[in-house]
Amino acid sequence: MSGSNQSLGKAGEAAACSYLVAHGWQVVERNYRCPWGEVDIVAQDGDTLVFVEVRTRQSKTFGTPQESVTAAKRQHLVAAAQHYLQERGLNTHWRIDLLAVFAHQGRVSRVLHIPNAVSES
Repeated sequence: MSGSNQSLGKAGEAAACSYLVAHGWQVVERNYRCPWGEVDIVAQDGDTLVFVEVRTRQSKTFGTPQESVTAAKRQHLVAAAQHYLQERGLNTHWRIDLLAVFAHQGRVSRVLHIPNAVSES
């Protein structure tokens, strides 16, 4: 990933965290890594643990943020979420959400929250 893409991604993740906190969520962990990949944000929404995939885009040249989550990425997110729960001995309600962050001229212009964007099946 190029430097500008990395900085845009970091800005998108920061905006996503701010969005979640503003909506009453608690950010538990950022950039959780395991053998299955990475989860951008782990957050608590009431009694539900939410694994959040953040996709940041400046244009639709390469598709929408939602379209960028491939079948393989979905499988890795589910496996990473299950690994997180098992590793920590948690037995709780959980789901995987997508936060699509849109930027214009390098600044975040909008955040779209898609609950249950990825399911176990």
